[in-house]
Amino acid sequence: MGFKCGIVGLPNVGKSTLFNALTRTAAAQAANYPFCTIEPNTGEVAVPDVRMKKIAAIAGSKEIIPTRISFVDIAGLVRGASKGEGLGNQFLATIREVDAVVHVLRCFEDEDITHVDGRIEPVADAETVETELMLSDLESLERRTEQTRKKAASKDKESMTVLPVMDAALNLLREGKPVRHLLKDIADEDLKILRGLNLLTSKPVLYVCNVEEGDAATGNSLTANVAKMAEEQNAEMVIISAAIEAEVAQLPNDEQAEFLESMGLEEPGLDRLIQSGYKLLDLITYFTAGPKETRAWTIVRGTKAPAAAGVIHTDFERGFIRAQTIAYNDYVTLGGEVPAKEAGKARDEGKEYVVEDGDVLMFKFNT
Repeated sequence: MGFKCGIVGLPNVGKSTLFNALTRTAAAQAANYPFCTIEPNTGEVAVPDVRMKKIAAIAGSKEIIPTRISFVDIAGLVRGASKGEGLGNQFLATIREVDAVVHVLRCFEDEDITHVDGRIEPVADAETVETELMLSDLESLERRTEQTRKKAASKDKESMTVLPVMDAALNLLREGKPVRHLLKDIADEDLKILRGLNLLTSKPVLYVCNVEEGDAATGNSLTANVAKMAEEQNAEMVIISAAIEAEVAQLPNDEQAEFLESMGLEEPGLDRLIQSGYKLLDLITYFTAGPKETRAWTIVRGTKAPAAAGVIHTDFERGFIRAQTIAYNDYVTLGGEVPAKEAGKARDEGKEYVVEDGDVLMFKFNT
C-alpha cells in the first residue's frame, strides 16, 4: 500500500497544475478561473526509491514494482464552502477519504492570474480553508455528540467510551483549533476512536508552497511565513514550483536531472513531497526480492511482522510463522540473500518483530 493525498486549496493557487505534473497527465483541466476542477481527479504515481534498483540487480529480478501514492485533485474551496458557497461541501466528503491533506498555497505574484480574495497572503489562505473544514467538523460532530450523549446516559458502553474523545474534539473546534491537535498526546485506544470519527481536521497536513521558478531552490518571504505556521502546527512544508514540475514532466528521464541542476535543484518536487508525506504519516518501506521481481511495500512505522505480511495478502498474516529478515545495508554490502546467510546477517524473526525501514523480507506462512 502507499497512501492517498487530497490536494486542496483556494482556487487559482496551482493545485491542478501540480496534480498534472505529479501524475504526468493532463487529466485535470488547469485554467485561470475559479472552479475549473469540477469533479475530483485521481492519479497514481510510483514512489521513487533508489534502493530498489540495487536490490533488484543483486537479486537478478526481471521486474521492479514500486509502491504507489494516490493524489486526488479536489476543487478549490472558498469562504463559506461549509455552508454551500462556491461548489459547496460536496467536496468535503472527498477529503474524508484521504490519509493526508496536501494544502497548496500560492506564494508568488502574478498579475495575470487572479486571486479569489484579491491578495497574496498564503497564511491567510490556509486559515480560510482550515476554517471551512473546522466549521464542517463542528456541525457534524455536534449532531453526532448529542446522539452519543443520550446513549451514554443510558449506560451504553460503546457510547461511554467514545464520548470523551468526541467532547475533546468538540472543545478544540469551539476554540477555533483543528482536531489534529489531539494527536500529540492521545492514547492508542483513543486514537482509534478519533480516526473512526473521520473528521476533516484530524487529517495530517502537508503545506506545499507554490513559488515562481526563481524561488524554487531558496523560497521567499511568503514561504518563510508558511514555514513558521507549519512549525507551530507540527505540520510538514515543502517548496515546489508547479511550473518547473510541469516542465520536468515533459522531459525524457535522462534530461530531467540536468534540467533540475540548472534550476538549482537536486531532485524533483515529487520526490520531496513524497518524503515529507512519509514523514508526516510515519510510514516506512520494506522489500521483497527474488528472480521474478523486487517489490516495495509501505507500512506504518512500528508495524510487527505478521501485519506487515498482511499487506501482501491476508493469508500471509493469518498463517504467519516467521520472517527471514535482512537489513538493506547488509543485503547490498554482502551481495544478497546467500552471502547474508553465510555472514549470519539473515535472521529468522517471529510475531513480535517490528519491521524496520529497508528490511528485505521473506515470509514463511501456513495456509
